[in-house]
Amino acid sequence: MRIAVLGAGSLGTIVGAYLAAGGMNVELIDTYEAHVEALNQTGAKVVGTTDFQAKVKAITPENKSGKYDLVLLLTKQLYNDSILQELLPFLTDDSVVCSLQNGIPEKNVASIVGAERVIAGSVEFGATFIEPGVSSLTTEYTQFKKYAFQIGELNGETTERIQRIKSVLDLVGGTHISDNLVGTKWSKLLINNAFSGLSAALNGEYGDILDSEIGIRSAVYIADETIKVGHANGVKFAEMIGFDIASLELKDQKDVPERIQTLRVIMEPSRLLKASMLQDLEKGRKTEIDYINGVVPKMAEGTGIATPFNDLVVKLVKSAEDSQTVPDFNVNIKAFEELLNS
Repeated sequence: MRIAVLGAGSLGTIVGAYLAAGGMNVELIDTYEAHVEALNQTGAKVVGTTDFQAKVKAITPENKSGKYDLVLLLTKQLYNDSILQELLPFLTDDSVVCSLQNGIPEKNVASIVGAERVIAGSVEFGATFIEPGVSSLTTEYTQFKKYAFQIGELNGETTERIQRIKSVLDLVGGTHISDNLVGTKWSKLLINNAFSGLSAALNGEYGDILDSEIGIRSAVYIADETIKVGHANGVKFAEMIGFDIASLELKDQKDVPERIQTLRVIMEPSRLLKASMLQDLEKGRKTEIDYINGVVPKMAEGTGIATPFNDLVVKLVKSAEDSQTVPDFNVNIKAFEELLNS
């Protein structure tokens, strides 16, 4: 099997390292030339909650060649149209494109490469890009090895090819097959909304949100908005790490303290994670905020459901994008405090 990791950033570097170490024929593809050069010269190094290094092959996109049996899509949704069009000549009729992107990109991916080629997935571990050739695993190693991915066919069937891809991804970390891909993606979206969104809007690691009473309370309301909007659109949220994500919905305000405690427990292993959107802001790049928190207000249209906390996250991140600045935690946390008190 010939594999491409398309988008060898913080996550892709780790994925590529473990696949290569597992004996897979894998190419890491990325536009960052210094990173590609470092990967080829010294290998992919994983630091953080583990210490691991593997020899890998890396190329820039214009150097793709031949055909790929499996493409692990880890680029940002912002660039899907052009990236996927460029990928088409390197696919066979039986090639599989496994979307491991944030948000819910499958419909768009399928419209370009063909629905029959698409398997969707959810990455359940965190990473931070350190420097060319080096990525930091920010999820506890034991959890990473137990829960790294959820994958599934778009129709929910358990097929031979999904089993085959599971066996490949198991070389990286624990991979679980989902028969409710839409629910899986929405569950991951909820976590991204509540923590990646706040991480970018506030300029902090997940731990900073967990330790802030205003931050964690805001995360509870972001999760509640996401669940209510998902339910209004017929979504059945899938379990994540054995946890019923939909149970985070607020029935009334008395539930808030319990939801805060629950989020603190389930997110504690990820406290070192810094959102990729915040890393984008630090580099002066455009983020995926429209495909993360921005999905909720868009999907809420016509439902009568208010989404003020997701709206605020989008507003603050876009403001930072427009001004080419990084948010100030102490300043932006006040905006959430005002919203909580309104």
